[in-house]
Amino acid sequence: MATKENDQIIKENNCENKMGLPCVLEAFMSIFERGSISNKCCGELVVLGKVCHSALVKRTLENPLFKYLSLATIIAKSIQTWNHCLAMIDSPSPSA
Repeated sequence: MATKENDQIIKENNCENKMGLPCVLEAFMSIFERGSISNKCCGELVVLGKVCHSALVKRTLENPLFKYLSLATIIAKSIQTWNHCLAMIDSPSPSA
């Protein structure tokens, strides 16, 4: 079952301890609700890594509380958030 696979990936990679709670919430909102993710949180997301990011999103989608969401939409928003963060990290804006 996918749940055990995602849980194993999350545990083995220590995924739940790589981002601070404010950035976890920001990333969650940008994928599952409406919102944007800051440069700071993009940095944390990229450090988290794509494997952890994908496993955490998939595990969230397995929660019955989110059964009303469109799988395709959430996966697309997850990829969009990941790509946005990679672009932000690769080309940081000039510091003030």
